[in-house]
Amino acid sequence: MTRLDIESAIKSGMGIILPVGSTEQHGYHLPVSTDTIIAVESAVAVANESNMIVAPPVVYGCKSRPLSGGGEGFVGTISVKGNVFTSLLVGILDELIADGFKKIAIFNGHMENAAFVYEAAFEAYQNERRSDTKILVFDMLVNGFSSQTMDAVFGDDFAGWGLEHASIYETSLMLHLKPELVNMDAAVDDCPEEVCWYDILPAPDKMLTKSGNLWKATKASKEKGELLWKEQVDSLLSAVQKEFK
Repeated sequence: MTRLDIESAIKSGMGIILPVGSTEQHGYHLPVSTDTIIAVESAVAVANESNMIVAPPVVYGCKSRPLSGGGEGFVGTISVKGNVFTSLLVGILDELIADGFKKIAIFNGHMENAAFVYEAAFEAYQNERRSDTKILVFDMLVNGFSSQTMDAVFGDDFAGWGLEHASIYETSLMLHLKPELVNMDAAVDDCPEEVCWYDILPAPDKMLTKSGNLWKATKASKEKGELLWKEQVDSLLSAVQKEFK
């Protein structure tokens, strides 16, 4: 879009979706842009069915954690400090609000960004103090799935969303969205020797995996991705349409 296109969109009352992802290793079989791709594709799908446009994505995220992203020790993971990430997001949101956008949604595709995304949205709203501006914060793109979809996709193989890093959920979505970027011949099943409910610094080897994915990537399929995608987009779209009438 040109600046005139964007100006026209603002004048017509359109809102904007800001996709936020990461550059993070996703095992042997998925690209490091996986989180960003899923966030962008989710934004485009929702924008196509609503009065929204899509901003360029934020492609660098907060630190990868061993229990949900594999950790910082893998080549290909490029993270920024939380305060840097928050400042970047505040700056972007300040500009969008100053340009005149009154309906802003943030689609976050990287679990470790969640608290920082909310912090940035809160600060940007406080900065502008505009009662006519509304910001939706989707700190995760998933609000759960129906029991039928969970059974069809995971069966007895669901170990929690943290361990779904580069596993059935993300791999299936990528097989549906960008199959040319997925190398299923390299996919493996893996899991940490020990899964804790707390983090340890430095992360002990027992909390890490060799591959970088945290569960059963080989159980993914394009068909599962189609099921997940439809429910995920429908859930996001429903929320956006409800809040931005």
